[in-house]
Amino acid sequence: MLDDLKYIHQIDVSDSLGFAGKEPTQLLTTFNVALDFDLASIANVTYAAMGGSALAASLSLSWPGFVLPFEIVRGYNQPAYVNNSSLCIISSASGNTEETLSALKDAEAKGAKIVIITGGGKLAEIAKEKNYPLYILPFSPQPRYGVFNNFMALMDIGNQTNIFRDETKEVCEAASTFLSDKVKNWEAVIPTKDNLAKQIALDSLGKSVVIYAGPAMYPAAYKWKISFNENAKQVAWCDFLPEFNHNEFIGWSSQPVEKPYCVIDLRSDLELPRIQERFKLSQQLLSGRRPDSIVVSAEGSNVLEQLLYLVILGDFSSLYAGIAAGNNPEPVELVEKFKQMLSKEG
Repeated sequence: MLDDLKYIHQIDVSDSLGFAGKEPTQLLTTFNVALDFDLASIANVTYAAMGGSALAASLSLSWPGFVLPFEIVRGYNQPAYVNNSSLCIISSASGNTEETLSALKDAEAKGAKIVIITGGGKLAEIAKEKNYPLYILPFSPQPRYGVFNNFMALMDIGNQTNIFRDETKEVCEAASTFLSDKVKNWEAVIPTKDNLAKQIALDSLGKSVVIYAGPAMYPAAYKWKISFNENAKQVAWCDFLPEFNHNEFIGWSSQPVEKPYCVIDLRSDLELPRIQERFKLSQQLLSGRRPDSIVVSAEGSNVLEQLLYLVILGDFSSLYAGIAAGNNPEPVELVEKFKQMLSKEG
């Protein structure tokens, strides 16, 4: 069915596959925002966001990395250490995320320096009213489709504040070129026999998806979890090695082997040798105790290229999984209904 273009277009009415194919161009997104507060006084950084809006921050932990303490805040309150020496980045694609708006109020109460990343909504209104630096994101039908735009906003903030370990501009431009070439292998016109994303999608049908990675590639595994849950409407979770070997590893050890799961290992030759050895030994010891894992090898010449290669492959795989199951990948109707009900309760 995934080689039937008519069927694909009938299900993917929002052209989510088209958005996925354009993701690499987001790495060329630029912003014209000046940060005019005292940059030398920044002692630590927090990034308040939920769901897809937090993914950019997750990616930045692997690359380019930080020279200051950095924490992602997925909730209502800032950490207790936040004060007037803290830089608090507040991010919400919609601009109306309840938890993120609360985290903004908390940052204000603690006297932190504040920067806003949003597509509009209440956050944009507050930023304009209080003259906070404001990064307006280009349109994306869902936050998970615009992660790289959000990432580039964070790159701009980091470059201005010197909080990054590595320089970013040329690396991001090279990654855009590299990834633009790679996504051609996963387009709908490429038949299943030659299309890794379609193959993974079909292998995952009717199963819960479990994604594992090493520390450097873990943000990609987290994105796969989000994408399979939202694009495919298929429950998924993720974990990383070495933590996996200290608890979850044992959870797989009991029979039967035919558990209703699809196990995916995201491998990278840039992970520590000990991480690669852990993958090998884990597979060996769990053979016959769980379904054989699908091993996905990251491609690219550096951490950013490999990380985003895996992210986009996960996007395509989960989109095809949703389409194969007859689900329009784009809507997340239950999430929207939940938010409406929660707002009424509040």
